[in-house]
Amino acid sequence: MSASTAPATGRKTLAVLLLVPALAALVLWTFAWPAARIAPRDLPVGVAGPAAAADGLAHDLGRHEGAFEVHRYEDAAAARSAVENREVYGAVVVTPAGPELLTASAGSPVVAGLLREAVAGPAAAEGRTVPVTDVVALPSGDPRGAVLGASLLPLAIAGAATGAATVLLGLRGARAAATLAGASALAGLTGAALAHGWLGALTGNVWAEAGVLSLTVLAIGATFAGLATALGRPGFGLAAVLTILAGNAFSGMGSAPELLPSGIGLLGQWLPPGAGGTALRSVAFFDGAAAGGPLLVLSLWAAAGLTALALGGRRRTAQAPVPAPAPAATTAG
Repeated sequence: MSASTAPATGRKTLAVLLLVPALAALVLWTFAWPAARIAPRDLPVGVAGPAAAADGLAHDLGRHEGAFEVHRYEDAAAARSAVENREVYGAVVVTPAGPELLTASAGSPVVAGLLREAVAGPAAAEGRTVPVTDVVALPSGDPRGAVLGASLLPLAIAGAATGAATVLLGLRGARAAATLAGASALAGLTGAALAHGWLGALTGNVWAEAGVLSLTVLAIGATFAGLATALGRPGFGLAAVLTILAGNAFSGMGSAPELLPSGIGLLGQWLPPGAGGTALRSVAFFDGAAAGGPLLVLSLWAAAGLTALALGGRRRTAQAPVPAPAPAATTAG
């Protein structure tokens, strides 16, 4: 090794030694910090029943400062409808025999357990029992919601691979868009077949589930392709942060967005994995209730990525050098 190359090699070695721990720390912080700070923050819950008794329940929930966002309903039917439409995660209904708790483990098994602890726990300490009704239960094929929670990372990887391949293969324009759309559709159909048909973890309309999965993969793939086209190699890194790193860690699929630190859960719902997970939960268990917002977010990411891909392809075409005309052949006189 020559003396001139030794300093360069040393700098590269030092860069690797510093970069790897920094990257590991970033990944660990991104995933571990939200998980370590899980707690209810303005969690939507309902209270139903006669005014005097319902006011008392609302006051009891209000003792957990900042934990619950209490919605009032006239009766048990209205509260149940609110749970089924994803307006609230659960509701406490005042009955002549005492309070009854309505939950939706399909909305979040973690929140369902938290509500049992907050409502039924104090009553059990006093020797009373609070009946609990799981209005929208998880299927027997996935009683803890583990399959749904684990589905985001494979979707993000599939989208990232599709977007990266589109760029690295040099596809442009309509061909690039068609490749992204086709691969995303196949990924969505495959995912729905596995999660719905084989594992029994989803119980909604299988075509709607496949559509949400496909749109999620397309949004992630278009983000990778669009950012890489616009920014070059740094675009791949930025897309990975948005969709694989922060997108998964801030999605709230393992708990609920309202259980993550303030602002993190909301940010996660504006990123493709979080929006895709929420939309999938809605179509799989709640007949599409509250799916409009997440589907809009996915559509915006997909449209923005495809637009960046198209504009980048046109710019490269316009900048391509025009071949010089061949010299005219001379005719011998």
